[in-house]
Amino acid sequence: MAFKKLLASLGAGGASVETVLAEDNVVPGGVVQGEVRIQGGSVNQQIEGLSVGLQAKVEVESGDQEYRQDIEFTKVRLGGAFELRANAVHAVPFTLDIPWETPVTMIDGQTLRGMHIGVTTELAIARAVDSTDLDPINVHPLPAQKAILDAFIQLGFRFKNADMERGHIRGTRQKLPFYQEIEFFPPQQYRGLNQVELSFVADEHAMDVVLEMDKKPGLFSEGSDTYRAFQVGLHDYQGTDWAAYLHQWIAEVGSKRSWF
Repeated sequence: MAFKKLLASLGAGGASVETVLAEDNVVPGGVVQGEVRIQGGSVNQQIEGLSVGLQAKVEVESGDQEYRQDIEFTKVRLGGAFELRANAVHAVPFTLDIPWETPVTMIDGQTLRGMHIGVTTELAIARAVDSTDLDPINVHPLPAQKAILDAFIQLGFRFKNADMERGHIRGTRQKLPFYQEIEFFPPQQYRGLNQVELSFVADEHAMDVVLEMDKKPGLFSEGSDTYRAFQVGLHDYQGTDWAAYLHQWIAEVGSKRSWF
């Protein structure tokens, strides 16, 4: 028995954890529900804690280097300590709020390349190696976000890439330690334009929409005519022709710079 306890402390023959999501399609401001199932190992073990959270793989720039880092941006503890009997199954249901700023990972049923967000589960076991689990979720845009995205598509823009970067966009309602950028290739009519980058920063009432053309890596050039930030209400966005709005701004900048 002592040998089994030693193996369990090293992760061999110890408890394992599995998270089952009721639905992996969510929206910012919504919830994800599921159940954490803990399978007991070959010996009794003391469980010190169980938690679930949301984790994103984020790009980090440090000097001349760039690397990717897993950032847990929300976390909920599920219950207290308890003893898990050998071979027993312990199931814990949970509901996890999706922050309003959570980046979009799906548009019109298509996964955005570069987006990795999931529910992370951590099982803290006394005198043992912690067990963890990660289950991907699909974050779909809010209706107001979808209206802006549809406007780009209507103008002929094509999706290029998306990423999540650690840092803050000045002048927005951002609270998370990272933000999303969605990059678009321009249509032929904007032939002098390299790309447009789009960021959403939402709360329960409205969202900041940040647009930038010809962005230099890691720099939001506020005050430039190639940078624009505006607010859109989550419930009163329908009254604006967003395709016309975007075209007017791009055309004004392009005319000033003799791009097209």
